[in-house]
Amino acid sequence: MADALSPPLPKALTIAGSDSGGGAGIQADLKTFAALGVYGTSAVTAVTAQNTRRVYAIAEVPEEVVAAQIDAVLEDIGADAVKTGMLSSAAIITVVSDRLQAWGVDKLVVDPVMVAKSGDRLLQASAVRALKTKLLPLALVVTPNIPEAEVLSGRGIASAEDMRAAAAEIAALGARNVVVKGGHREGAPVDLLYDGEIYLELPGERIATPNTHGTGCTFSAAIAAYLASGLAVPQAVAAAKTFVTEALRASYAVGEGHSPVNHFYAVRFEPLPAPAEKGL
Repeated sequence: MADALSPPLPKALTIAGSDSGGGAGIQADLKTFAALGVYGTSAVTAVTAQNTRRVYAIAEVPEEVVAAQIDAVLEDIGADAVKTGMLSSAAIITVVSDRLQAWGVDKLVVDPVMVAKSGDRLLQASAVRALKTKLLPLALVVTPNIPEAEVLSGRGIASAEDMRAAAAEIAALGARNVVVKGGHREGAPVDLLYDGEIYLELPGERIATPNTHGTGCTFSAAIAAYLASGLAVPQAVAAAKTFVTEALRASYAVGEGHSPVNHFYAVRFEPLPAPAEKGL
């Protein structure tokens, strides 16, 4: 039992889709929260049938059930930070934005999930406008990769200057901090953090591994976890980048396609004790 005088465990809520393969979405978020010492809760927006190779089916959760999950968690458990992932339709984006605004959520990390690692589209084209107009104005941090930043900003990105211009365009939509991830560019994966005034480049190491499923989910979940633990945005983003890099470095194959990162690379598991014999 925890000491009654010990500080309360940080809490974070993920609002995203379920990945039956366990590598991305809700599953990756909850693994990340647990690995970073944060109590994780969830609101499932869609159920996907997928593995490391592809997405086979998607079933959206009714909007009223999504809203009920958010309300149930926040009215009882609460959340020191919230992150969103796969919100596949304009209707779901609208109801999520409504509930987050109603609960006064301040530390919101938006991962604008649009396409799965396999190439399958996860965000309906009609939902992009709702994402821009309803959810981004609530975001403390938004974490698009290069293709997502191109959609949100309406401009092509081929250089570091393009990344800066795109970050400014996305910030103009209302997000207080924009992280344009550089992993899709050649060379070292340099991310760009823009807070509306200052551009901060975050260099990183490119890890040679095919096990990259769920990196975006893991990165945004780690930012939320560090924010829930009290870090400021620049420190949370930098720490999350380190977490993902090491999780990639320690990854291993679990399927024949894009396997996930190793969220528990820093956790040392003790072997389970042998079961006692009957009658002893």
